[in-house]
Parts: sequence; C-alpha cells; structure tokens
Amino acid sequence: MRILKYLLVCLILNAAFPYLTHAQKKPHIVFLVSRDSNNYEAHRTIPEFAKRLNNQGFSTTVIEGTGEQHAFHFPGLEVLDKADLLVVFCRRVALSTAQMNKIKGYLKLGKPVIGIRTANHAFSVNTEISEGYEAWPEFVPEILGSLNRGYGPTDPGTDVQIVDYNSNHPIVRDLKPANWHSEGNVYLVAPLLDKSATVLLNGKVANEIQPIAWTRQADKSKVFYTSLGYPRDFDLPQFQQLLINGIKWTLGIN
Repeated sequence: MRILKYLLVCLILNAAFPYLTHAQKKPHIVFLVSRDSNNYEAHRTIPEFAKRLNNQGFSTTVIEGTGEQHAFHFPGLEVLDKADLLVVFCRRVALSTAQMNKIKGYLKLGKPVIGIRTANHAFSVNTEISEGYEAWPEFVPEILGSLNRGYGPTDPGTDVQIVDYNSNHPIVRDLKPANWHSEGNVYLVAPLLDKSATVLLNGKVANEIQPIAWTRQADKSKVFYTSLGYPRDFDLPQFQQLLINGIKWTLGIN
C-alpha cells in the first residue's frame, strides 16, 4: 500500500511540476576537438570551457582526437550514443567509416549540434585519405547550411555586431556589450546556402560583412554555428555567454 501511495504522489508531482524530472538529469554535451597548429588551440580552450559548464548544471565529455588528418580517431566516441548535444571544433579530419556513421546516426535521430569556427571544414580533407577512412564535406552545406568560401585577412581581426532585427533572440539578447572586436579573422560564407537561417551576428572587416553566427534546422536537428572561436575569444565574457546561450537554445532550455 505504501508503494502505491508513493507512486501516486510521484505521478501527481510529475504532472504538476514536469521540470523536476528534467532537472534531475544533467544534459550531457560531447565535444569533438582536434589538436593542430591551425585549430586555434581548441584542445586547450574547450576543456577549460567545459569545466565552467560542469559548474552550471551540465555534464561534459571532451574527446581530443588522435592520428593524422587522413586517418583520424576519436577515442571513446561510443559516448555519443547517450549525448544530448554534440559540439564540433575539429579541422579537416577523415574518420573511419564506423565513426563517421556514428556521427551521422546521431544527427539522423534529430539531435542538436553546435559548430565552432573550423567546424566549417571539420570533415573536409585536402589530402589523400587512408583506406577504411572517409571524409564528409557535405557536413558543411547539409548540416551547417553554408559553404567555406575562404578567409578574410588576419591582421585586422573582426568587428562583431548583433543583427538588429534578431537582437531579441535568446542566444544574443543578453550579450553585453552588443558589439565587440575579435582578434580572429572573418570566415567568408556569404551568401548562406540556407536562406531561412537566422543570422544572429555579423562580422565586419573594412567594407566586408559576413554572417558569423546563425541558427538553422537540419531536418529535425537544431543547429547553431559560429565562426568565432579564436583563442582570445574565450577570454571574453560575451563570447562564453554566446556559447552557453547557444547550448541552452539547442537543448530547448531557453
């Protein structure tokens, strides 16, 4: 009888306060990073950022890949089976067919993904690929909704501006300051392939203006991408808040 009463109370509480059950489970975020001289120290900045997330009610797993770009491996990628969010910050790596299918399978389930900076050429490989490994250049147009059209000059950096007509979006509405400067060069992506994408930030260099943060829907998966992610960006509270807001948005927490 006591068990029945307990179950009845649980059902009533769950119906009245459904967020209690959700709150007990920390959203699990898996980060995929690669270490190379052109990947903007993601192997350093992402673990530090993940520690902050762990203190804010999230559970994180940072996987730093190993091997050459033409035959790359993410140890323990099986954890993706239980992930709530995938964050990609790796550059030009080919994975085994099994690992690439693991990532594709995650997305086929309609789960969310975030891309940071070099994600716009994450699986686009310029060298000959080893047998048993494969690239996935379609990740950029099919998932991120854009193309990698090149890079702006390095020295000027990028002036970051919130897009006025989307300033109320939960990812950017509380960013302070609303405009700032990044030391990283702008990535050339305009025009975006996805005309329905919601552009949240523009980057300006001289007379060049490029989208540098946007959201979209890739089939059933919510997608947030930003080409920011230069090492010094992670020192800026507004950039870290941008990523946290993007994580909450993709997870449906906002």
